Amino acid sequence: MKIWIDGALRAAAEATVSVLDHGLTVGDGVFETVKTVAGTAFALDRHVARLARSARGLGLPEPDGDRVRRACAEVVAANPAPLGRLRITYTGGVSPLGSDRGEAGATLVVALAPTTPHPPATAVVTVPWARNDKGALTGLKTTSYAENVLALARAKERGATEALFANTRGHLCEGTGSNVFVVVGGELLTPPLDSGCLAGITRQLVLEWTGAREAELPMEILREAEEVFLTSTVRDVQGVHRVDDRDLPGTPGPVTAKAMRVFAERAAADPNP
Repeated sequence: MKIWIDGALRAAAEATVSVLDHGLTVGDGVFETVKTVAGTAFALDRHVARLARSARGLGLPEPDGDRVRRACAEVVAANPAPLGRLRITYTGGVSPLGSDRGEAGATLVVALAPTTPHPPATAVVTVPWARNDKGALTGLKTTSYAENVLALARAKERGATEALFANTRGHLCEGTGSNVFVVVGGELLTPPLDSGCLAGITRQLVLEWTGAREAELPMEILREAEEVFLTSTVRDVQGVHRVDDRDLPGTPGPVTAKAMRVFAERAAADPNP
């Protein structure tokens, strides 16, 4: 595996960052995960734009978008894979052992690992912890993911692949690494951004391509919805056949199946929508 760091490709064993990097010591960083298909990064411009938004929100200097794109191209070319997970990480760089940032400048790392397609449907669980919809990091894709690690471990203990959070108001918010859609009365709905959920790239494309609508949704909607599905970079559109102890027979249902089909067709037609 070849990893881009400090302006050059390096072997994985040589691609190291300082133990004093702020991304390691205090989680002071942002990141993007980009799907690659046959050597092409999907929706890269949208991901680079969101990386910049997250960096600005965290108070980091805005990354050079052209530099990020060049790094991605070099990594994709050096690591051929039919389907890949491209990870862009941008941190506060070497800093003191505390919350203050240093003056060494930001760290940029780009890596790629091969992956496999997700199955068309999966199980999810709800967790008792609330997503903070009013916090300083709300809506930013930061490297402070320990809460997600804990929730995902809880999901896997219960035979699921994703955990869903409510926000502090008790409304449906998002998963650890996905957005959630529900079908109610035949209408496709997803929580709005002010619920505290991440502005997912796949979420936005599904909104644009299917006519889905944003709406505040109580957590109880998961017990009533006719269909539920997840969206994310590596999942694309994935049906949900079980929420906690509730089975949803016939998954993927007709609305989910149409969203899956439309997304696959539009994504294949335009790799950088």
